[in-house]
Amino acid sequence: MFQDNKDFDKFSKVFRRANPDIAILLETDSWWQEQLHVFKEEYPFTVEYPQDNYYGIILLSKLELKDMEVKFVMDDEIPSIHGNVLLKNGTWIKIFCLHPTPPSPSENEKSLDRDAELLIVAKEIKKEDYPIIVLGDLNDVAWSHTTRMFQRISQLLDPRIGRGFYNTFHTSYPLLRWPLDHLFVSNDFKLAELQRLESIGSDHFPMFAELCHGCDTEENNNPEKASIEDRNEARETIQEGLKENGK
Repeated sequence: MFQDNKDFDKFSKVFRRANPDIAILLETDSWWQEQLHVFKEEYPFTVEYPQDNYYGIILLSKLELKDMEVKFVMDDEIPSIHGNVLLKNGTWIKIFCLHPTPPSPSENEKSLDRDAELLIVAKEIKKEDYPIIVLGDLNDVAWSHTTRMFQRISQLLDPRIGRGFYNTFHTSYPLLRWPLDHLFVSNDFKLAELQRLESIGSDHFPMFAELCHGCDTEENNNPEKASIEDRNEARETIQEGLKENGK
């Protein structure tokens, strides 16, 4: 969304054309929360945690939600949403909506918080029996060491593989864009459609995906299995991140 973006009309037109069953909206403050109330009838299930620190998060859903939690995995000011969604075919799935901090001189000089959060979620996913969807702005590229280790530990699939990079950031720099917005799924799902939508005034392009549960599953996209070195590195990164954040 980009908190400073106030072009709600532009957002609304793109959003209504996409017409998603479920949407995760990042960098949402109280102004965005108020504007989004126009969708309340269409999206009766919501989880809202607006903030003015560029880490507010709002989930809108046409699908029933259960046991939804706003969690602060690494930082008490950086929320994520975890919970269950009831698909139209009657299946409950688990969803993780993430927006960890990026490594940058102005926010967090190291990538430790981001890496630890992703690896904590990856280990949690390994314990789940539900079909899984992870989505959000991970502030990392798909080919990074941490993202690839996240996949090996979680055993989730990246639907972009073989289809393109889908660079989403930065909208203002056509020659310098990176794929920072991600979707990972368990092999219960098959990708029907994936597209980068037109700009809504944010510094990120929005992404739209259509997934089919119970169809033929994805092929030729199985991540490697986590090695002993992966598990040891993940444990050390998580311990260091939690210690640094006093958790």
